[in-house]
This record gives sequence, C-alpha cells and structure tokens, in this order.
Amino acid sequence: MRPVNRIEFFSYRLDGEPGPLRGIRVDGRDLRAQVADATRELWRRELAEDWADETEEEVERFLLEQHAGLHVEVFTAQHFRTPAPDAFVLGCPCGIWECWPLTARIAVTGTSVTWSGFRQPHREEWGELPLGPFVFDRDAYDAALTP
Repeated sequence: MRPVNRIEFFSYRLDGEPGPLRGIRVDGRDLRAQVADATRELWRRELAEDWADETEEEVERFLLEQHAGLHVEVFTAQHFRTPAPDAFVLGCPCGIWECWPLTARIAVTGTSVTWSGFRQPHREEWGELPLGPFVFDRDAYDAALTP
C-alpha cells in the first residue's frame, strides 16, 4: 500500500495584504517550504551572479517568498476537489495568483486524491519539480477542506 500523506489548509496573513490567505501544509510542513527545497538548485543556477553577495539567510527568504497561499475569496473547496492537469495550488505573493503560480495535477478517486506533476508554468525549462507525488485519503482530504 502507498503511504498516505496528510493535508491541512490554514489561514494566515501577509504584511500589506488586505485579507487572509489559505495556505497548505503537507505532512505538517508548509508547502511553500517544500517548494523552496525543490527549486533551490534551479534558482541557484539561474541567479548565481545575483546571489554572489547574498547571505544564506537572504537566499532562504527569497525562496520562501516565491509563493503565497490563495486568497480566501478565490480559494474554493471545489477547486481542490476537481480533477485537473494544472490546478493552481499556490499563488504569487503580489496577490494575483496567476502571476507566479505553482500548479499540480490533481487526480481524484473515490478513496484518494493525488497531487503530482508540480510545475512553475513561467519556467517551462524547469520541467516537473522534484516534489511529491502526495497521496491523500479522500475522506481526510474532504474533511480538511471543510471550514
């Protein structure tokens, strides 16, 4: 049997944002931090010269600030329950979720929901990110989406 991941949707605020965002934790860890790990070397190759004078703390802050949760007014449970080849799971910190999204393939069965094929659509050359797949128990997933 495949391991089953745990998912949690939580509310938080970014400085300067008018409303709350919905973030995601997988197995107790913020998805933004997992994306930072998955993209660290891709960014390092792309921004090597820019990062030459940056401290490790500044680099880590940059990585963590690449994505934000989805604004509660656009976050819907149905969005995360509908099978899709490229569903937005994180948005851009600027507030326009299409600006810099993280997408994933969402597959739904009667007993599970799987997130896989994570991509940054504005960096096609990166291809599929080394993240996931995450397999969630359908009942626990639906319960996490229920406010």
